[in-house]
Amino acid sequence: MAVALSWLIIFAVGLGLGLFYFGGLWLTVRRLPVARRPGLLAAGSFVVRTGGCLWGFYLVMAGQWECILACLAGFVTARLILVRQLRPACHTAAIGSGGRGDRDAPES
Repeated sequence: MAVALSWLIIFAVGLGLGLFYFGGLWLTVRRLPVARRPGLLAAGSFVVRTGGCLWGFYLVMAGQWECILACLAGFVTARLILVRQLRPACHTAAIGSGGRGDRDAPES
């Protein structure tokens, strides 16, 4: 029971790291058009996001590769959730039609 709980906690930490990384990326991309120095914003955001995630993975790993796999699973799950939630409406319609959009829709 305690082992399952520790794996669940590690997975949740991975979710948090993924939300931090990909949420920060989303916020950065949204601010780039109005930034005075977009290159500095992009580079600074990359350094902070990557450094924070590497630090989090290192702490979670604790010398065991199994822990980093559980954390990575949470990280990738967070990416999948954010991609689905933050997708623009025009892309959602294309995905719902099998990714074809209106281009290959059957004619009536």
